[in-house]
Amino acid sequence: MQDTFISHLVELRDRLVKACAGVAVICAALFAWPGPSAIYDFLAQPMIAALPAGAKMIATGVISPFLVPMKVTLLLAFLIALPWVLYQAWAFIAPGLYAHEKRLVAPLVISSSFLFAAGVAFCYFFVFGRVFKFIAEFAPTSITVSPDIENYLDFIMSMCLAFGLTFEVPIVVIVLVRTGILTVEKLKAIRSYVIVGAFIIAAVVTPPDVVSQLALAIPMWMLFELGLFIAPIFVKATQAPTTPPDQ
Repeated sequence: MQDTFISHLVELRDRLVKACAGVAVICAALFAWPGPSAIYDFLAQPMIAALPAGAKMIATGVISPFLVPMKVTLLLAFLIALPWVLYQAWAFIAPGLYAHEKRLVAPLVISSSFLFAAGVAFCYFFVFGRVFKFIAEFAPTSITVSPDIENYLDFIMSMCLAFGLTFEVPIVVIVLVRTGILTVEKLKAIRSYVIVGAFIIAAVVTPPDVVSQLALAIPMWMLFELGLFIAPIFVKATQAPTTPPDQ
């Protein structure tokens, strides 16, 4: 028993080392090209585009111009290496799963990674430009808009995290139905509460403008509907096979 426990710990250590090594390799590649400065410039582009011509962001900390691009590069490396990290987690738990459980976990891991990345991309390419433009137009002419790079990083990370988690709604619906906690019929019955909840969540986690709130609440609602559509198909495909009765 103790040998088995130790072997599991060794396996866990090896998987963690491999996951960290994957992140480190991606991070080193990003440092080599395109480099932390270029990565941060790309991340800052939606804000720069909304500022007056020639305006830039500012750094109030002594080491902020160095530290903030490094943080962005590390976070991007982790995001890119996320499939590899999840694969290591999958490889660790897979030997202890039944065949029908593997059919359940593997699609969820892959689809959750894809949906999170899709939420981050949606936030960057669709939401940021509209939000920053709204804020810049709303600001009084007596104010010079010069955001601090650390505050900007905190803001975009919280927004990307909110949208990334929002896009996981279909996975949550599927898991609730697959585990028997709720049925599709019950979820359809509380649809109106879900819609109201989506708008409340959007109002809490986004800036106080209608554009960003709608950009979060409407996809959350649509993804809930998508989960209701996919859940029965997924449950049927991942059910444990039934043993035929003895003849």
